Amino acid sequence: MENWTDQGIVIAVRPHGENGAVVALLTEGGGRHVGYVRGAQSVKKRGVLQIGNLCTAHWSARVSDSMGNYNLEQDRNLASAIWDEPLKLQAMMAACALCDGLLPEREPHPGLFYGMQALFENLDGENWGAIYVAWEIALLKELGFGLDLARCAGGGDDNALAYVSPKSGRAVSQIAGDPYKEKLFPLPDFLKPGGQKADAEEILKGLRITSYFLEHRVFAQHYNGIPSERLILEEKIAAQGRGNALVDAEEGAPSLPEGIMMSASQEN
Repeated sequence: MENWTDQGIVIAVRPHGENGAVVALLTEGGGRHVGYVRGAQSVKKRGVLQIGNLCTAHWSARVSDSMGNYNLEQDRNLASAIWDEPLKLQAMMAACALCDGLLPEREPHPGLFYGMQALFENLDGENWGAIYVAWEIALLKELGFGLDLARCAGGGDDNALAYVSPKSGRAVSQIAGDPYKEKLFPLPDFLKPGGQKADAEEILKGLRITSYFLEHRVFAQHYNGIPSERLILEEKIAAQGRGNALVDAEEGAPSLPEGIMMSASQEN
């Protein structure tokens, strides 16, 4: 009999049979791991099987390579602070769908586990949009597609970065990039040296950058492409309207949670 116990975040729940569900967790020690939950439709278990819940997972199986069964105990409801904020809930759903769609099963990614927990714990804050973009940048790096937004790819001034190259994923300075600006992404103000406030327009710039690299580098070999939850998030933020505030942040670089920064800085 094979078994283990670990912490995990619920990232997907798929009904299976009359009463059960196939549940995907992002676990601390084992990465994305799928298991079967019996009686998933009961009132008690429905409360545990909410996307974004942090659980203690007890997994068991006759042999190690089978799906196995989960017995889950809820530790924290990481969505409790944002239940009445649909856009932030959509960000949580997008993050979970990305991990469920991208991560191979049973491949450890402790940085992503800690980063996702830090993201969810900070979605109720004023800088949540900038923090979400930082999390997607960390996800890209974890998967081997890191963006270099700290130095100019063209040898220009690192303190005057203004664009991102879709070819290299590297930042480009204002002077070096101006002749080619139609082919470059604008770098969001909150990702520039010194930082600026993150309104809906700037968050959308960040999402368009990460969306491009997710689609063309990460999901290029995936049949289903970018999950609908992530596409809906970008659409909803775009609907805020150009120049409308997404967050009421003061000028200055957003303060990113330590867990997300740790994940983003990990070497591949």
